[in-house]
Amino acid sequence: MLITSMEQAQSLLHQMRALLVAVTEAEQIPQESHQYFLERFDELLQDPSERHSGQEIVGQMFMRYPQIAHLIPRELLWFFGGDCLHFMPDAEIERFQNLEDQSIRCGIKRMK
Repeated sequence: MLITSMEQAQSLLHQMRALLVAVTEAEQIPQESHQYFLERFDELLQDPSERHSGQEIVGQMFMRYPQIAHLIPRELLWFFGGDCLHFMPDAEIERFQNLEDQSIRCGIKRMK
């Protein structure tokens, strides 16, 4: 699935926010730095069109919470692009590129 609207991006980000809260409750994570990260994540929730901020925050999720890296929706990595693509294998990037090419041929625009 390609993200074609801000609502879809926000929906996936809300799912990730809930997961981050669950990780906090289940594990010993330094509360102060985690709280600051959640505040920055909440700012991204308000405006997912901030690509650079999204790349930074999603990338930090891989570094700060490797135990949930496999749960980060690949659609978010593709949506934010840039540095987020480093967390995707080449075959997955190729698959998303093919999906995007097909959607362009069908007249579906990707959110930029």
